[in-house]
Amino acid sequence: MISEEYFYAIALRECSHIGDINFHKLIRNFGSAQEAWKRGKKEYKKLDGMGLKTVSDIGNEEHLKFAEREIKFCERNAIQIKLRHLGEAPTLLNECMDAPAILYQKGNINDSLQKLSIVGTRNMTTYGQQFIEDFFGATQSAAYASVSGLALGIDKEVHEQSIRHQKPTIAVLAHGFQFLYPAKNRKLSEKIVQEGGALLTEFNSSRKPDRENFIQRNRIVAGISSSTIVVETGFGGGSVSTAAFANDYNRDVFALPEKITDVCSQGCNQLIFHNKATAISTVKDLINMLGLNNPQEKIEELFPYSETLIQLTENQKFIYQSIKENPQISLDDLGQKIDIPSHKILPIILELELLGKVKSFSGRQFIAN
Repeated sequence: MISEEYFYAIALRECSHIGDINFHKLIRNFGSAQEAWKRGKKEYKKLDGMGLKTVSDIGNEEHLKFAEREIKFCERNAIQIKLRHLGEAPTLLNECMDAPAILYQKGNINDSLQKLSIVGTRNMTTYGQQFIEDFFGATQSAAYASVSGLALGIDKEVHEQSIRHQKPTIAVLAHGFQFLYPAKNRKLSEKIVQEGGALLTEFNSSRKPDRENFIQRNRIVAGISSSTIVVETGFGGGSVSTAAFANDYNRDVFALPEKITDVCSQGCNQLIFHNKATAISTVKDLINMLGLNNPQEKIEELFPYSETLIQLTENQKFIYQSIKENPQISLDDLGQKIDIPSHKILPIILELELLGKVKSFSGRQFIAN
C-alpha cells in the first residue's frame, strides 16, 4: 500500500505554480509533502521568495482526487512512484538542482551500475548505426546500463543493442504511462522491462507527449548518467539540449564527428567546435575515457591506429626512437642531441602525438608510449 506521503506529493506537484524547485523549497521548510499541503497556504510568509500566488492552489480538493486516481493507476499497472525527498531518485539525478520531485518507474534500475546516456537523431545513418554496434560489441564484458529516449533512430538502436548484448537499458519518456510514443516502439518498451531495464518518466499518467515535454525529458537523460554520448544530431536537434544539460551538470560529453556537409552530424561538429563535447576518435579511446573495465577488443574500429596498422615515415621513426631512448627529454635538448632545429622537430612530434606514439608534458618534455 502506498503511503500518504506519496498521495500528498502528487497533489502538491499538481498545483499550478508548484514546480520541482518550489516543491523542494516547501519540503525543506515543512519537512514533508503532507505538512506542506496542510500548512503551505497558511504559513507561506515563512517561505523565502514564495508569494501568495505560488501557494494559492495548495489545498485544492481536485488535486487530492487526481492523486487518488493516479495512485490507483500506478498500483494496477505495476508502476513505482519515486520521491526525490525520500532519497528514492537515482543518485546522480538527485545531485541536479532541478531534478524531478516525482518519478514514475516501470521496471528496475540498478543504482550501483554506471549509466551512459547515448542519444542522437531520429534520422540515423549507417555511420551512426555502425558506431553503436561497434561500441556495444566492444563493451560486451563491461558492466553498465544505457540510457536513451525511446525515440526512433539512434535511441531505438541503443535500446535494441543493449538488449542484444544483455545490458539493462533505461528509456526516459516524455509523457505519462497512459501513452506510448512513438507507438511503433511499444513492443520494444515491453522488451526493455522484460530484460531487466526500466521505463522512467516525471510526467503523471495523463500527460500526453507534448512538444515541450521532450526538452524537459532530456535533463533526466543527462542527469541520470555520468556521461552522455551524442552519436548523430543536426543543428538545434534535441540531443544538443541533452548535451547542454550534461554540461550544466558537470558531466562528461562525447560526440561523434562527421563531414561538415552531413546534416545529421552538424550538431555533433558544433558541440566539438565549441568545446561542449570531446570528439570521439576511436571506440577504444572512448571506452578508456569512460573508464569501462576489460572491454573486448573489436576486430575493426571506426578510426583505427593500432600498432600493427601504423606506418611511420623515416623522419617519424628517427624522432620516435630518439625520444624513446631519452625519456622526458625537452624539445631543445632533443634538437641539440640529433642536430636538427627545434622548429623542424616540433611538427613531427605533433604527428607522433596524434598517432598515440608520443606523450607531451609541461615544459615541452616528451616520452614515447
